[in-house]
Amino acid sequence: MSDLSLLALGLTLLALTCGVAGLRLYGSGRARQRELLSRLADTAPESAGLAPPTGGRRRRFDQLDRRLRATGLGARLRLKLQATGLELSVGEYAAYVLGAVVALWVIASVVLAPFFGPVFGLVALWGANAFLNWQRAKRTERFISQLPELARLIANGTAAGLAMRTALSMAAEEMEDPAGAELATVANQLAVGRSLEEALGELGERLPSRELTVLVTTLVLANRAGGTIVASLRNLVATLEERKETRREVRTMLAEINATAVTIPLLGLGALLMINSMSPGALGRVTGSPGGQIAMLVSLGLYVVGFVVVRRFGRVDV
Repeated sequence: MSDLSLLALGLTLLALTCGVAGLRLYGSGRARQRELLSRLADTAPESAGLAPPTGGRRRRFDQLDRRLRATGLGARLRLKLQATGLELSVGEYAAYVLGAVVALWVIASVVLAPFFGPVFGLVALWGANAFLNWQRAKRTERFISQLPELARLIANGTAAGLAMRTALSMAAEEMEDPAGAELATVANQLAVGRSLEEALGELGERLPSRELTVLVTTLVLANRAGGTIVASLRNLVATLEERKETRREVRTMLAEINATAVTIPLLGLGALLMINSMSPGALGRVTGSPGGQIAMLVSLGLYVVGFVVVRRFGRVDV
């Protein structure tokens, strides 16, 4: 009986030892997994073409960010945020937009009338998307202004006998953002085995423009078929310089039209605030009936149409 007790005690101690060792191994594995996930989350934007969205600071809304990035909408939003150069994660952007929607909903309901709460909530959603598009367009414009210098650096590098990948890496080191960051991304993608066509094609998708498309097509064709790439790039430099000046002149000429497009909805908002201040509760009484709500929706729709039409008149493709 004593031998059986000693055997049972030994087996129990062995099981406890194995259990403790297993728990320690599981804990260390979980810690390594969290460290790896954190490292991947910090370096993924760099490999995608931009600096990390948080600039080295602690991220907020990590759980929301992970859930959103697993969806198709979150993936598209992540690519758009990377193209804008903003130091925001998908979770942070979604949380801030939701906060703006709630704030505008409450402010419009209190200041104007409860009817305007959902309207201003939709305006907040549209404004958040328009802000991203504006940031991406501004960054694209900066990148386009750097294209002549970029083409000149690549032409000089290839004329000196450097390979295309080496010339791109050299240009990434020489140029400032956003061209430097975008070319660094292309160089990193080439270093891990992606083809030049794929890396440059993804660059064209992030920052769409006719000038960049022409440059990407020239580089891809020269890399695929060979030929006088130096002469082609130097001719392209002169063309890009001319287009740069033309775009600047067109923006100057259309500045008044773009200002008018912004002024139209602001006049409508000012009229609503004036009516409500002159006769407190007037908007609430007007929107309290179906007829008033329909009339208000029609007027808001006309303001939207006016904004879109004026913006369309002020859009000239160069």
